[in-house]
Amino acid sequence: MAYLKLYKKELHHNFAFLDSLFNHHRIKWGITTKLFCGNRNFLKEVIDLGIGEVHDSRISNLKVIKEINPDTLTIYIKPPPKDIVRDVVKYADISLNTELATLHQLSDEAQRQNTVHKVIIMIEMGDLREGVMRDDLINFYEKVFRLPGIEVVGLGTNLNCLHGVMPDSDKLIQLALYKQIIELRFKKEIPLVSGGTTVTIPLLLRGQLPAGINHFRVGEALFFGKNLFTDGVIDGMSDGVLELFCQIIELSDKPIVPMGELGVNPQGKTVEIIEKDIGKTSFRAILDIGILDIQPNYLVPVDEHIRITDASSDMLILDLGSNPDGYKVGDMVRFKLKYMGALGLMNSYYIEKRIAD
Repeated sequence: MAYLKLYKKELHHNFAFLDSLFNHHRIKWGITTKLFCGNRNFLKEVIDLGIGEVHDSRISNLKVIKEINPDTLTIYIKPPPKDIVRDVVKYADISLNTELATLHQLSDEAQRQNTVHKVIIMIEMGDLREGVMRDDLINFYEKVFRLPGIEVVGLGTNLNCLHGVMPDSDKLIQLALYKQIIELRFKKEIPLVSGGTTVTIPLLLRGQLPAGINHFRVGEALFFGKNLFTDGVIDGMSDGVLELFCQIIELSDKPIVPMGELGVNPQGKTVEIIEKDIGKTSFRAILDIGILDIQPNYLVPVDEHIRITDASSDMLILDLGSNPDGYKVGDMVRFKLKYMGALGLMNSYYIEKRIAD
């Protein structure tokens, strides 16, 4: 059976790196845990790091976090749907918001629960996902400040999450300036400028992060050591927090080129025949995992001799060449993962999740 393994040693190493970096620059930060899809064991490992602040985009996951440690500061990191406003107020100490109608509902619900719900207002800075348009910002804040049961604790933005727009000093300086403008206009303190995510870390490392950015929401860098500017690994961090192990269920020396008339396969693709491969064979391994669990392009074989050929719904096909490492049926094959691949695996009922010391 295929399984996903979390290595505690690598997780602690990456956490120590990031915690030291942010503390050195006097930046508050929290861990974005949506990757773990509410897995209680993995979430407990995150909370046990001692971070004290956790972010997620599913309210059911924040509920699990509060059950593990009620003192953890929880942040719901997308505009809340109407039907979960009650639970957002109950399980999220802070939520990210962009819609006045939703904020009115949060206000009403906070008063019903006899509490004050904190909010960060997200600003559109070019990536065209969630965010209030900058021309509307002053008017928006003026209305939010009037809402009972709502405390505005920050403003923020998301970059690189949809269209790949990268952060730069100019955009983040603008974000920090909006805090100053709002504070001067309304005589209100805005403690947080949440302009940092994994993609912003290289700016911090290069000394290019504007001083006003004082809050980061980090997931991918912690779990993969990812540098999104280079598509590599941040110097000093590890990409080995998570690995996938899959078992070989068939291994044969087979022709490289399929035989017979070719049609469209179940994935909607037509295989192209490479003429130089006709008549050649290689060792082909079938693994106990498929597209139902993960797209093949999100897998990175640890063994450099392995090439991923393709996958069907529940089987992954590898080309082992001459099989120089002597793989056999029953052996486990290791893969490093890209973020979206790990997300799919965490959400798969069929993949066992393990923790290694």
